[in-house]
Amino acid sequence: MILFPNAKINLGLNVVRRRPDGYHDIETLFYPVPWCDILEIVPSKGTTTTLTVTGRSVDCPPEKNLVMKAYMALDKLSPLPPVDIYLQKIIPDGAGLGGGSADAAFTLLGLNRLFGLGFSDEELAATATTIGADCPFFIYNRPMLASGIGNILSPIDIDLSSMTIAIVKPPVHVSTKEAYAGIVPSIPDIDLRTTLLDPVDCWRGVLKNDFETSIFPLHPEISAVKNRLYEMGANYAAMSGSGAAVFGLFTESSDILADKISNCFPDCDRLVSQLTL
Repeated sequence: MILFPNAKINLGLNVVRRRPDGYHDIETLFYPVPWCDILEIVPSKGTTTTLTVTGRSVDCPPEKNLVMKAYMALDKLSPLPPVDIYLQKIIPDGAGLGGGSADAAFTLLGLNRLFGLGFSDEELAATATTIGADCPFFIYNRPMLASGIGNILSPIDIDLSSMTIAIVKPPVHVSTKEAYAGIVPSIPDIDLRTTLLDPVDCWRGVLKNDFETSIFPLHPEISAVKNRLYEMGANYAAMSGSGAAVFGLFTESSDILADKISNCFPDCDRLVSQLTL
């Protein structure tokens, strides 16, 4: 079985409070984007489950990879036969795009389908919550408002399929710990859902990512990417998650925009694509 775990972007990201458990409650919208890893799951050739990772370097031993954690989490609910898992990493890490979480969620979906386990999306999402805060989103993989630590999801009617997205990830790594260290949680003055229902042209200066305030002074090259995307005509641009990737939404065709992005950001990871719903 071959699957294509895709990335996500955050449309708005408000850090609203620090929780007693040390985590933070947030408000954001997760939107799926077509930057994908490649995940293959096949019955094992041996007696143990294995994970082989190719493509981008992953600084993580196999047993701590979220894909293996997903296998073990599902195995506790319904004992699984051993499998061989092959993961080709294409989505950049340290980018705020959720690549690792997507890989874990698609592992749950793939195992459920491969072995006919019969778990519902809701049951898989509950298991995904034990792996990572944004893992449940990728079980549903459609636009979702997220609250709590990112695990409380509600559908929202938003369609950006008329837009072209450019995602640019400069050669910078931002740790989650670093991102939260500079955050002062607060309740936003403007309701996120209300803002998102306005036209994209109205989002600039209103739809905000709270992490930009703390991350941009530490990594001005990320801020420079956002500014450059606006100079290139983006209708809206923002950092995704805690960074370091920045995305821009354009009305320009992907063919024309791809050349411009490639020429402007030759040393960055990048994707230009028509968005889908």
